[in-house]
Amino acid sequence: MGKVKAAIIGSGNIGTDLMIKMIKYPQNMELVAVVGIDEKSEGLAMARERGVATTHEGLDGLKAMDVYPEIGIVFDATSAYAHKVHDAALRADGKLVVDLTPAAIGPFTIPPVNMEEHLDQGNVNMVTCGGQATIPMVAAVSQVAKVHYAEIVASVSSRSAGPGTRANIDEFTRTTASAIEKVGGAEKGKAIIILNPAEPPMIMRDTVFTLSEGADEEAIRASVKAMVAKVQAYVPGYRLKQEVQFERYGDNNKLKIPGRGEFTGIKTSIFLEVEGAGDYLPSYSGNLDIMTAAAKATGELMARKLIDQRAAAA
Repeated sequence: MGKVKAAIIGSGNIGTDLMIKMIKYPQNMELVAVVGIDEKSEGLAMARERGVATTHEGLDGLKAMDVYPEIGIVFDATSAYAHKVHDAALRADGKLVVDLTPAAIGPFTIPPVNMEEHLDQGNVNMVTCGGQATIPMVAAVSQVAKVHYAEIVASVSSRSAGPGTRANIDEFTRTTASAIEKVGGAEKGKAIIILNPAEPPMIMRDTVFTLSEGADEEAIRASVKAMVAKVQAYVPGYRLKQEVQFERYGDNNKLKIPGRGEFTGIKTSIFLEVEGAGDYLPSYSGNLDIMTAAAKATGELMARKLIDQRAAAA
């Protein structure tokens, strides 16, 4: 039945990296439009060089394109504030929306955890870069144990944090913490992001802490390794930095948690690094790479379902 036509709103780092991935690794989607607000942006220039239609007039410019009625999926790589406007207009026109901002309008989607659960939704949210990197680990522990608390610390190079990321720091922490609970399965979640100015730039590093009970160390270790392999299927540079670490707390050495009382069980510490594929951005920008790779993987599955529906109706 042919590929599903798709568009990207946002010609910054994330939108441009997603564009390159969609052109370089085509499957069920055909990228037909890239939207920005700066006529001279590098992203729009690169799109034109590759034969993709562009507009610098934002959503209004996209809606004015002849190809707009044929577009089935739109990726929004702008900001949480702008996405609220874009989402309402796009869904009113029957478009499926993949949200790469922390707006959190649609259900949180982490490909190796729940990608197939929300294909009937008009809008799916890709959480945040830190969420994409760390929530699979929280979910891995949750699959074999009861997780009372999970905390993630995402450290990224300040060079890979553009204006959109910096403007959305508050949304990042709130959205990621919420998704740790809703998707990761933790009773309580907390998220921290660190912009590291180190030179040469560091690749993305993530630390995940969980407090859990009901499973032994080997079960947790095996679940974590299995989940890492699932993420590596679409982000090859995703890996454990070192072996999973454990601390056990019992009746004789209970862990006191402020505001939550005493804890007995296992504290799991997971250390990750994410190296980007280098499709558009430098390899140290793993935080952006995992976001765009996850969005593309989700969009491909949504497109596959649309193609199957069209075939069934034909």
